[in-house]
Formats: sequence, C-alpha cells, structure tokens
Amino acid sequence: MMKVLVTGFEPFGGESINPALESIKKLDDEILGVKIVKLELPTVFKKSIDKLGEALEREKPDITICVGQAGGRDKISIERVAINIEDAGIPDNEGNQPIDEPIFSNGNTAYFSTLPIKAIVKAMKENNVPAEISNTAGTYVCNHIMYGLLYNIDKKYPNMKGGFIHIPYIPEQVLNKYKAPSMSLDYIVKGLTIAIETTITN
Repeated sequence: MMKVLVTGFEPFGGESINPALESIKKLDDEILGVKIVKLELPTVFKKSIDKLGEALEREKPDITICVGQAGGRDKISIERVAINIEDAGIPDNEGNQPIDEPIFSNGNTAYFSTLPIKAIVKAMKENNVPAEISNTAGTYVCNHIMYGLLYNIDKKYPNMKGGFIHIPYIPEQVLNKYKAPSMSLDYIVKGLTIAIETTITN
C-alpha cells in the first residue's frame, strides 16, 4: 500500500496554536486508498530534521509533504525551492538562532520540490481554494525542514516525492493582529487534501 507522510510544526513565536499541526490532524487517515501518516515536528533547528529522518527511515513513505505556517500570506503557498542556509530572525523553540549557517555542508546550494506544484495550485483553484506557487520558503525552520527533506530524497530516497506547503493563519490567530489575512481550518484541510490527491495521481 502506498503511504504519504505529512508533517506539521508545534506552535512557535509566541502563538498558542499552529494551524499546520491542527490541519494535518484533521486529514483523513486514508486518501484515495493511500495511508496517511501524520507527524508532529518540533519548531527547532536540527532536531526537526533528525525527527523527520527517523520517520522517513521507519515509514518509508512514497510521498512526504511538510506543512508550516506563514503568517501574513493570504493563500496556501506551494514552495518551489529550499536553500542551504539558516538565518533565523527569531530564536527557535529551544532558543537557537543560527545566522548565515549552511544546513548541510555537503548539500547542494538549493533543492527543488519534487511535488507537482503547478498541478496542485491548479487543482486547488479549481476547487475554490486560494493557492499560489512561492519561490521562497524563508530562512527559518520551514525552509530548514524542506531542505532537510529534499536532501534526504537526494541522498537516500530517489523514488520519493517531497516538498513543502505554507499555510496562512487561521481566524482565531488574527483577532489582535492588524489587517493580517487568515483562512479557515476547513479550507486549509481541503487544500492539503487536494495537494495529496494531486500528488498521488500525478
């Protein structure tokens, strides 16, 4: 049976909730007859990649999609590229704040998502879910985990498809934020389900 690993981060940056984690919890356990495995990751440099690496080894998924919050974005963003740099504007959840450091010294400068990113955006839009391709996953833990995933695919799992999806805040996070966009959790779950279905069928 095919298997999809989906990861979401714990809350960070003073937030009490992370829509990435909440949305993956609400995904069905099976989509198009494919088993969905859900994994919570710490919002911590290095530790997040270590935990992901253990899960890749244990589950041997056919597809891995990491999900993260991008507060301020108004659409679900399918990331195109991860870069080999850590440059943290704020400390992670254990106080680490690497500045201008490579993620892996023996890794490529950048890795591209191996998800069908344009097909995913098209399918989301056809189902009335606001979506876009993004060309920067930032330089915080989201880019870090996307890079770690694609590095693992490059080095160990050449037949695995993988990539990263950024999602907006959910409404309860923006009650006291000025003009910050948000998206309902149900819409995010719908979008992620479409992304998984599209990747399975492409």
